[in-house]
Amino acid sequence: MDLKDIKAIIDLMRKNAVSEFEMEKEGFKIRLKREPVLRPGTAGEELAVVPAAAGVPAGVPVAGVVPAAGVAAPAVPAGASGVATAPAGPPEVEIKSPMIGTFYRAPSPEAAPYVEVGTEVHPETVVCIIEAMKVMNEIKAEVRGVITAVLVENARPVEFGQPLFKVRPL
Repeated sequence: MDLKDIKAIIDLMRKNAVSEFEMEKEGFKIRLKREPVLRPGTAGEELAVVPAAAGVPAGVPVAGVVPAAGVAAPAVPAGASGVATAPAGPPEVEIKSPMIGTFYRAPSPEAAPYVEVGTEVHPETVVCIIEAMKVMNEIKAEVRGVITAVLVENARPVEFGQPLFKVRPL
């Protein structure tokens, strides 16, 4: 891992309000931590490299992203600012974010969203894009059903495991 990669991680942490990042891979471990900030650009937005845990040399690369504990996305009321819901029915499943990044409902700003409330999806149906480190990752439904709710506003940051859509299985 080089300095360019570390700077990209720091940029993602700032954009997505992540307060801690830890990665470990092949004897390399890095841990980044910053104090929580009320608003971006306010005093106290400090980012520091924290020494690695005992037994692992500092500066060792990492394999995965560990989401910050206690960081939650702001709640958005149903139907507000492009977030839509459908009537309740049988038990629903959630399509969750497989990564930290920025959620996009459409392939481009001018294009229609991949899915809307009421859209029937199959396991291979692309439901959104999550941008992470300037890479656009297509997210598939991985379930057969009908979209009953869109839980995230377009162009908002999302956390690993955060619910994006609700689906009524078919």
